[in-house]
Amino acid sequence: MKKNFFVFLFILAFVFQPLYAKGNVENKSAVNTVTGEGQAKYVFLFIGDGMAMTQITSSEVFSTARSSKDINITRLGFTGFPIAGLTTTHDAGTFITDSASAGTALSTGNKTLSGVINMDTARKQKFKTIAEYAKDAGMKVGIVTTVTLNHATPASFYSKVPSRNDMYDIAVQLAQSDFDYFAGGAIVQRKGRNGDQRDAVEIAKANGFTYIDTRAGFNALRPGAGKVIAVSERLQDSEAMPYEIDRKSGEISLAGFTGKGIELLDNPNGFFMMVEAGKIDWAGHANDAGAVIHDVLAFDAAIRTALDFAKKHPNETLIVVTGDHETGGMTIGFAGTQYDTFFDKVALQTRSYVAFDEEVLKPYKARTAPSAARLTDLIPAIRQSFGINFDTLTPVQKEQIEFAFQRSMGSEQVRSFAEDQYLLYGGYEPLTVKLTQVMNQSAGIGWTSYAHTGVPVPTFASGIHQEIFGGYYDNTDIFHKLANAMRLKVN
Repeated sequence: MKKNFFVFLFILAFVFQPLYAKGNVENKSAVNTVTGEGQAKYVFLFIGDGMAMTQITSSEVFSTARSSKDINITRLGFTGFPIAGLTTTHDAGTFITDSASAGTALSTGNKTLSGVINMDTARKQKFKTIAEYAKDAGMKVGIVTTVTLNHATPASFYSKVPSRNDMYDIAVQLAQSDFDYFAGGAIVQRKGRNGDQRDAVEIAKANGFTYIDTRAGFNALRPGAGKVIAVSERLQDSEAMPYEIDRKSGEISLAGFTGKGIELLDNPNGFFMMVEAGKIDWAGHANDAGAVIHDVLAFDAAIRTALDFAKKHPNETLIVVTGDHETGGMTIGFAGTQYDTFFDKVALQTRSYVAFDEEVLKPYKARTAPSAARLTDLIPAIRQSFGINFDTLTPVQKEQIEFAFQRSMGSEQVRSFAEDQYLLYGGYEPLTVKLTQVMNQSAGIGWTSYAHTGVPVPTFASGIHQEIFGGYYDNTDIFHKLANAMRLKVN
């Protein structure tokens, strides 16, 4: 009897299994299905690279704390969007994705391995991106980023390579694309790793692009300019745009590049624009909370330019804001401050970790022998850069900063051992990282990593068909939701 019962259960499972499978597919499809009429004709996808809820909430807390002692939160523009969802970020090989596989998921709806851009896990099949589908449908396309134009996230919308490190191949694919507007950081390795390849910028010019790398040239751009590559006049680390905290008056902001993109792309057939705040991620890797927060606020300012445009086309515009992953394991809360936070201290920071390295530490190291180096020489610049008052530091903090200073100076008495160098400083300049750590901790901000983490990221939506972006879903669903909202026929 027992044997027959189990045979009966097996038959039931076999018979109904396809129905359950079909039900799962239908449920997933239903998440992405547009029920109302109309088409998302003007579409913005804003990606905060490395941005999850802590980066967002920290920026909101900071916005209040720098002007008030009230326990309150000043909402960012996009956190006030009517729809919010939660998005998982794992890729085909790990729960902690990188930007290449995350970008592939967002732009094509497919999982792949870390480091791979728009190809399957075997690195053979190529995937078509949401931007390419939009272009085929007659829309104009823009790609904007604060990092380099052939970095992983922007590349995920126009290129297909087995490795994100194939920078020249990505640059050539950018140059050979028929997209309408690229803006932000530079194109790196434009002549290849060894400098012996045809310049990708010259390829782009031959393909009809106008290349601009001055503020005057940028200001002169007008609708009808044709295909444009616009690069920040001043470049910072790895030829990216400067961190917002380091941006000088008159230099083009992310909002400026976004606004110009709207001006150039606006046309009766609509457009798709991907805008990335890539240096939120870079600052997160270095555990620089001040740089993170200022870049999130600059990201929000760029989103507000899209909101201004949406007011003119309220029934045709869709704005989606998400992150590709979280970086740094950033937390609001530190053991040393327990239940207290002091985000007003973040406002005292005037330089990013990169600017401190380039403008203060590197020149000091160049002119000072290790044997003659004294931390006291740098205390005025440290206070000006990070708001750190040495008179208020604990003996332990002073000791840690002195130790990091000696490591940065290459002291024979304090050697850098590989087994603890990464855990202490993440591969960055020891003194600079220790200073940002002390500043962060005094504000009540903690970090767990110098790499990415596997937590979900929030997704916000405003505009036509915004409702399909609510709920808890995977990053691959964002591609399908966008495609359905835009009424695109995708494979």
